[in-house]
Amino acid sequence: MELRRLGESGLQVSAVGLGTNNFAGRLHDEGARAVLNEALEQGITFIDTADVYGRGSETGPGGSEEQLGRLLAGRRHRVVLATKVGFSMGEYAFEKGSSRRWIIQAVEDSLRRLRTDYIDLYQLHVPDPATPIEESLRALDDLVRSGKVRYIGHSNFPGWQISDADWTARVEHLARPISAQMHYNLLVRGIQAEVIPACQAHGLGLVPYFPLESGFLTGKYRPDGQGRGRLTESARAGDVMTPANFERIAAFESFAAEKGHSLLDLAFGWLLSQPIVGSVIASASSPEQVKANVAAAEWRLPAEEMSAISAL
Repeated sequence: MELRRLGESGLQVSAVGLGTNNFAGRLHDEGARAVLNEALEQGITFIDTADVYGRGSETGPGGSEEQLGRLLAGRRHRVVLATKVGFSMGEYAFEKGSSRRWIIQAVEDSLRRLRTDYIDLYQLHVPDPATPIEESLRALDDLVRSGKVRYIGHSNFPGWQISDADWTARVEHLARPISAQMHYNLLVRGIQAEVIPACQAHGLGLVPYFPLESGFLTGKYRPDGQGRGRLTESARAGDVMTPANFERIAAFESFAAEKGHSLLDLAFGWLLSQPIVGSVIASASSPEQVKANVAAAEWRLPAEEMSAISAL
């Protein structure tokens, strides 16, 4: 497994990361343990979760972190563990967002659920328009100085907020974000206009999620209705499974086949051929999917092939 630096930081992460949004939901302990064991066996060291993933043992979310904490017992030191804060975790208005009050409370809750005394990468899950970015960054800086958090990042920030956060951290001498986790794949490329240039300008590593667009970029779904999976039952199906996207899928498949590769190879290879990408976060519901994702990530496209994909 290739290790890549995350942005301009010294943190090294596996080229393929394991997303755990399936944990404590579709995957109970036995299934999640099989997926995690295979990920570690394949050399995956970057594990990504969030406080809001899964249903906890009590009344609210937090189940993914709880399950991951149980399953990582005795081998926490083998992984770079990332989690997030921001989405609502309860019925009260202050149980969400990026205020100092909530960040400090949320990180303690995540540490308890994950059964660890530090988090490698702590990320603001979404922008919080109700909280000044300086307040959020000061709270995160305090956590870094205390040792409870090693690095900080964010997710789903537009380009201007990426620049604002970096500028604020520099001017106020606070811990700077090292990563931006974004929805990015062969079909969803909106971040190329502003987010990627902002990350390049400020030295952030890009961490794409949904690299397979909920399985659509595996090629298992067909225009004639063949192929069933989570996407067909999702509210996003109508936006993803369009005639135009099926045409693009066919073109991508033809391109990959000419090079002796599959559509799955292209989905991972295209992302990892971009130097700004640190790790591609991919969830899995079985050990076989983990193996397939890792194998697909071995392809690197030269410049002329990347240009050809852009033309497609």
